[in-house]
Amino acid sequence: MTNLVPIGRALISVSDKSGILDLARALTALGVELISTGGTSGMLRAAGLAVRDVSEVTGFPEMMDGRVKTLHPNVHGALLALRDDDEHLLAMAAHGIEPIDLLIVNLYPFEETVAKGADHETCIENIDIGGPAMIRAASKNHRFVTVVTDPADYAGLLDQLRAHDGATTLAFRQKLALTAYSRTAAYDTAVAAWLSGELKQPFTRSKSFGGTLAQGLRYGENPHQAAAFYTDGTRREGVATAKQWQGKELSYNNINDTDAAFELVAEFAGAGPACAIIKHANPCGVGKAASLKEAYLRAYACDQTSAFGGIVALNQPLDAETAEEIVKIFTEVVIAPGASDEAKAIFAAKKNLRLLTTKGLPDPAEKSLAFKQVAGGFLVQDRDVDSIRAADLKVVTKRAPTEAELTDLLFAWKVAKHVKSNAIVYVKDGATVGVGAGQMSRIDSTRIAARKAGDMAEVLGLAASPTIGSVVASDAFFPFADGLLAAAEAGATAIIQPGGSMRDDEVIAAADAAGLAMVFTNQRHFRH
Repeated sequence: MTNLVPIGRALISVSDKSGILDLARALTALGVELISTGGTSGMLRAAGLAVRDVSEVTGFPEMMDGRVKTLHPNVHGALLALRDDDEHLLAMAAHGIEPIDLLIVNLYPFEETVAKGADHETCIENIDIGGPAMIRAASKNHRFVTVVTDPADYAGLLDQLRAHDGATTLAFRQKLALTAYSRTAAYDTAVAAWLSGELKQPFTRSKSFGGTLAQGLRYGENPHQAAAFYTDGTRREGVATAKQWQGKELSYNNINDTDAAFELVAEFAGAGPACAIIKHANPCGVGKAASLKEAYLRAYACDQTSAFGGIVALNQPLDAETAEEIVKIFTEVVIAPGASDEAKAIFAAKKNLRLLTTKGLPDPAEKSLAFKQVAGGFLVQDRDVDSIRAADLKVVTKRAPTEAELTDLLFAWKVAKHVKSNAIVYVKDGATVGVGAGQMSRIDSTRIAARKAGDMAEVLGLAASPTIGSVVASDAFFPFADGLLAAAEAGATAIIQPGGSMRDDEVIAAADAAGLAMVFTNQRHFRH
């Protein structure tokens, strides 16, 4: 294979013009001839650089509002010709095609246009055609052609040229070709995702997912697993859009848990101050109160043991009073839609505590796709965005819940949606008091949550378990009455669950016998 290939001629056509003038000047100084298109050509010429318009190369003017300018054999032949193939060289000579050794292209800002909420026609006009075609041509012929699609690679290109007397190495060209193909794949994925949304056809015959590298990670869930973090360009508020004010770099588990925490607390947008504390992607405490500080303390009281080293998410900007409470124990990450200067100053004394702020909360009702890899493929589904209101509930017991119970039942249901199945959540007075997650049987989750609540009662010096007088949410139906009876034994007075079991009548009869109020949602929230 060819190794060093000198750069004699470059075609530059960029939407993102950052750094391009400095690069073009450096290329000119190295004796590289410049060809360019449209606005890029005008910019280079205005800076005093010698540049040929692509229309001069093709013999055709740019036309159709710039839709057609580089789709021509004099461009694609110049990129695709094999320099060691006599027939290719003869064809170039016969048709007056001059080789292009370097392609510098970045694409129309389609993802940014969609993220800004542009109308359909504007999005269509920002679908690049000539750019991806040239990038694929140059990448295919990377034995001879260098292709640069990202301004982040400009400095590396110049280092190569200066180190190798105006040439690039095969290894460098291969690396850039991989970057280029990855970029066009992600670009086409973004276009397909947008159009499937426009047409309301999410499950297309072929499906791909794309993203942009945001951060290389030290490792994945465990130190022996390599990992990286990518953003998908949707600009959904959360860990991907957050600003980190302090602390060391986020880990894979930090990012995963912070996302889980922020998505959960967003369920309480506009409902007054709320806090969620997450450990290993499960809530270990969620609370609402009149102040953010009190909401945090109520969430923390649910399971102080698990909260150590956890993730704290707030639904309002972090204030100094709340910050003072949070720093009393070791916390990995705090995420909130903003933070006061006073709160930031308090956190500054804790160098290992990461503080992330966003411009708002994620919309819990925003529809999108979620996917999970399995052997030989991946599963795709709608994100779980459904919610329940009081009017949606069906009272199935002789006793209907009181207003206070109903408020707590709806709170518990929102939390259960974010707990790994089998999920049981005890809530009292707007705060979780026991959470049972990820068990193979529902009765185990029920008992574990009650036991943890009893443990915390001892830690807090309470005379009785906080599950006495609580309500319970179950993410799926009780297949037998045993789980419901275990909740009643723990002191629960009301139950919210989907219903739909073959033994619903037995479960309802058991609830009536125990004096419980129970409502059905006819909606399940499995989370695996």
